[in-house]
Amino acid sequence: MFTPKYPSPDTPPPATTTPTVHTPVLIAPASVVPAAPVSNRPVVQLTPGSTLALAAGGGAVVLVVGAVLVSLLLAVAITGVSVAVVAIVLRLLVNDLHKGR
Repeated sequence: MFTPKYPSPDTPPPATTTPTVHTPVLIAPASVVPAAPVSNRPVVQLTPGSTLALAAGGGAVVLVVGAVLVSLLLAVAITGVSVAVVAIVLRLLVNDLHKGR
């Protein structure tokens, strides 16, 4: 009753084959190594002005991301405090209802 019943296999097991012998193939090493191709891309050169602009842009990004994260943290803190105040008020109301009996 509790023994598993396995379905019959759809396909018969594969027939056994005899292993074949492979002969290794020797590859001759290349005598000349080709040189690396020359890149056609322009090289980026930073001037003092562009470096200053890049630093100012990075600083602005850090300030904006920091302001957003601080405002999100502040919103979570305010929500937590308001939920705590509501819980205290509800507990006081429930205690007053029980004392009234």
